[in-house]
Amino acid sequence: MFGIGMPELIVILVIILIIFGAGKLPEIGAGMGKAIKNFKTATTDAERKEEEKKKLEDGDKIT
Repeated sequence: MFGIGMPELIVILVIILIIFGAGKLPEIGAGMGKAIKNFKTATTDAERKEEEKKKLEDGDKIT
């Protein structure tokens, strides 16, 4: 994972805990989760629209 080992990951997580505090971590995690979900949804919608566009173009060529 980007050349980051377990010790480096633990140090990063401890620094994040110190900066934001334990109370803010659930909010940060929820925000990141929502962002990832929105990104996946947008990607899926774009792929679906592209497939529909190709199907319509293929349908126009056949008839």
